[in-house]
Amino acid sequence: MELLFTILLVITSLLLIMLVLLHKGRGGGLSDMFGGGVSSSLGGSSIAEKNLDRITIGIGAIWFACIVALGLMLAYQG
Repeated sequence: MELLFTILLVITSLLLIMLVLLHKGRGGGLSDMFGGGVSSSLGGSSIAEKNLDRITIGIGAIWFACIVALGLMLAYQG
């Protein structure tokens, strides 16, 4: 079980690095290369950027849960 959470932690860590790099900064970002540069006039940010935010938050929650699970496993290990 510990191995499963460790593998999941490594995968989510790599995904988080990639997703954070795709976010638009102040001067634009890598997300502009993949269609994130088309902004909607209503929300101020594009649909692609909003979806990227949602995916990043979801992966971050999974990453956090893996950290907590591994910490509890190691703390209560016999």
